[in-house]
Amino acid sequence: GGMSSRNPSLSQLRTEFNDLSTPARISLLAGVAAELAAKIGAWVDLYRRPADKVRGPKWAWALAQFINGIGPAAYWAVGRK
Repeated sequence: GGMSSRNPSLSQLRTEFNDLSTPARISLLAGVAAELAAKIGAWVDLYRRPADKVRGPKWAWALAQFINGIGPAAYWAVGRK
């Protein structure tokens, strides 16, 4: 196969999700929900928090939220003064 075989299509992902057990689906969805909540919470906090209460530029922390798992955790752990 070519490069396309390395990127699963939406239908392949849907099939794989449907093949998961119910507890596995719930765990996956809970993880996705927690990740989204952490990102949204960080963005809201960044928007409301004065720049002098954030370590480093606010725009960099906003972009860092796109790094799954690491961005939100880093902001909540070290980004706030």
